[in-house]
Amino acid sequence: MREAMRGLTTRGRSFLAAGSAAAISAFILGEKDLLRVAILLAMLPLLAAAYVGRSRYKLACTRSLEPGRAPVGSSARVILRLQNMSRLPTGTLLLEDRLPYALGSRPRVVLERLGAHQASSVAYTVRADVRGRYPVGPLVIRLTDPFGLCELTRSFPSVDRLTVIPQVVPLPAVRLAGEYAGTGDSRARSVAVHGEDDAATREYRRGDDLRRVHWRSTARTGELMVRREEQPWESRATVVLDTRQAAHRGEGPTASFEWAVSAAASIAMHLRQAGYKLRLVTGEGTDVDATEIGGEGAILDTLADVKLARAGDISVLVDQVRRRSDGGLVIGLFGTLSVAEAEVLTGLRGNGATCIGFAIDSSTWVNMPPGERTEADRAHGATALALVRSGWRSVPVAHGDSLAALWPAAGRGSQGFAYRAAMAETVGR
Repeated sequence: MREAMRGLTTRGRSFLAAGSAAAISAFILGEKDLLRVAILLAMLPLLAAAYVGRSRYKLACTRSLEPGRAPVGSSARVILRLQNMSRLPTGTLLLEDRLPYALGSRPRVVLERLGAHQASSVAYTVRADVRGRYPVGPLVIRLTDPFGLCELTRSFPSVDRLTVIPQVVPLPAVRLAGEYAGTGDSRARSVAVHGEDDAATREYRRGDDLRRVHWRSTARTGELMVRREEQPWESRATVVLDTRQAAHRGEGPTASFEWAVSAAASIAMHLRQAGYKLRLVTGEGTDVDATEIGGEGAILDTLADVKLARAGDISVLVDQVRRRSDGGLVIGLFGTLSVAEAEVLTGLRGNGATCIGFAIDSSTWVNMPPGERTEADRAHGATALALVRSGWRSVPVAHGDSLAALWPAAGRGSQGFAYRAAMAETVGR
């Protein structure tokens, strides 16, 4: 009740003051009718406070986000469902959901009175142009009586999180060489590639079918050898994201790093849909294995949070990828590289991996004088050539380029670009 009294509005306090003044005047003047008016004026805000104070603890609220993951630049719908758990109807409710600045201003929704055990839903939309995870809530409710004499605030502790993921761009179907890693999906494929003598074998174990004995291996080793069980071919890929702050230019959603993050998300989702077993490695130490069901969500959540690292070294990134070399494809999204750093990337060519590098010329994200622009173009051409000589397929990326338009170049190889890079290096000399 004390808290309810503290929630009296200016109107309620005015009624209470008027009632007190009327009561004093009634005692001084000896007017009983004026005393009745004073009692009425004083009782109205007290009854309103009791009414609001009783109903404020009998409300239940749930919140749902549709969708829970929203791409950058799209809208998400927040649905609030409020239920009156008491037998008494409520007054007008003012709902205010607390939001971070990136999602816009705090929405305020007026909900008319709720009857006994009645429920009602309200909805509003939010939009984020910057990826990340944003808290939605807690919900603050202002309860008022029908006369506006008392207003109390209740805050629900529950907080939901909206994940704003990078923009995922649809990519065309492209045949990528080196996409398979592992054994074979059938003995016929294995034999067709390696020959009968190279069939994978192991030592005989009790209970093995004698029809699987590989006699040539048995004769060569002197021990009874059997063919291994058939194992499915696996399409494996590792997406590598360069997070060095010095390698990227620009600010906000249009920065070169945001292009790289969106490209990483698009390539990862494209490969997952094609059946690849996927791994994501970032320069800040993140290593996500998306081989399980629902791995797409783990990748998108990781890319929603990834940040630039002030200190970074390409050699550290190479070591992190090589800790568990799966072979197959390695697709790198690199910012500005020096020739020496491009040569370090040779270390990812092990285990028969096919390496495709998107070489982002982050200098094109900023305006430069003509002389500096020429020098930056020359340096980028030399770096791209070093990347090709390191055994990578290099795909150049400049400001304004579309990933969907660049993606077919990942399957055509890098001979054309190597020639252009060599020409640029020759002209630079």
